[in-house]
Amino acid sequence: MTKKPAAKKPVKKEGPKAKVHQELSGFEVTINEFGEIRSNMKVEKINEFLNKNVEDKKLIEKEEAEGRKKKKGKG
Repeated sequence: MTKKPAAKKPVKKEGPKAKVHQELSGFEVTINEFGEIRSNMKVEKINEFLNKNVEDKKLIEKEEAEGRKKKKGKG
């Protein structure tokens, strides 16, 4: 008897590349078969970019809350 060839997994076609900021040109993220996130850029560089270009909402809310507490204490 001959064995049937193993069924091949369908190959996912890559869609169009996502638009990224000029400083992050060439940045790609993938998830491997184990669920691990893989990137072609160092995390430190990504964090540096985010710190420079994105405001942290939690920090802003914390500063506003502290400002309100100080005003209450003075009155």
